[in-house]
Amino acid sequence: MGRYLLRRLLQLIPVLLGISLLVFAFLHLIPGDPAVTLLGDRATPDQVAALRERMGLNEPLPLQYLSFLGSLLRFDLGTSIFTGVPIWEEIRQRWPATFELSVAAMLIALLLGIPAGVIAAVRKNSLVDNLTMTGSLLGVSMPVYWLGLLLVYLFAVNLQWLPPSGRIGIDIGYQFEPITGFFILDALLQGNFRALQNILAHLILPAITLSTIPLAILARITRSAMLDVLSQDYIRTARAKGLLEFWVIGKHALKNAMLPVVTIIGLEFGTLLGGAILTETIFSWPGLGKWIYEGILQRDYPVVQGGVVFVAFVFVLINLIVDISYAFLDPRIQYK
Repeated sequence: MGRYLLRRLLQLIPVLLGISLLVFAFLHLIPGDPAVTLLGDRATPDQVAALRERMGLNEPLPLQYLSFLGSLLRFDLGTSIFTGVPIWEEIRQRWPATFELSVAAMLIALLLGIPAGVIAAVRKNSLVDNLTMTGSLLGVSMPVYWLGLLLVYLFAVNLQWLPPSGRIGIDIGYQFEPITGFFILDALLQGNFRALQNILAHLILPAITLSTIPLAILARITRSAMLDVLSQDYIRTARAKGLLEFWVIGKHALKNAMLPVVTIIGLEFGTLLGGAILTETIFSWPGLGKWIYEGILQRDYPVVQGGVVFVAFVFVLINLIVDISYAFLDPRIQYK
């Protein structure tokens, strides 16, 4: 196991190098000049040239990439062109918001998607199965931005049950002091249940919006995996021995069907942790996705490069954890 972990960690190096190269190349293909964007249209050519010189944008692209790569090897992601704040500090401030939203969305997907897939498989070709598959198809096909706006219009504007945007209400801002940046944890540590209620209210709509695609995918994958397992001989043997159907499904079938499900969980959770640009933008959620999107619009090269490299690292790390979990789910799998 130790050698396997070391080999997988070493494999991160070429992956991150390749991602950094692609991000750098694509970013410089975007029309626009960061110096002009920063100074405005009224800036003189001399002012623009001076700023480009100070930012190192006059250097050939290979030298600019090598400079970025050298900083990356020193774990220095640079400083934002527009805010002057180090990229690591920006990530530290915005990562907790994305993490809370991703965990909430993934919990909704797990609590609804896996049971729906199991029930659909057990009752194959029934009305429940057809409704589950139709719902999962709608969940995958439905545009996130449309669903988000629809939920805001229905529950925030018409019914006024939930807040339309933001992460916490202004009315309790003076009573709540963030400690770790994870608002739910901070509210619990302070015993501030009024703040906790407000934070959860702001979290509901974006979490539901973000959970639709992973929920639909999990339901379909769980159903497919369960159908394959339920046709195996050991399931028929367990039923022939007189075991309760609940134990046959829960203990024998579901456990052996979890390998592909866990793979999808890791992929979807890694994607969510990368920041959901549309969801975070619609709900004004101060996370990584909205931050990187704003960096693209502003031609803030360090923000986009550093943010994408960080997201890629998190995604690969999540998949490594998923691979390791296979050995615990299936004793036949051994890593050497």
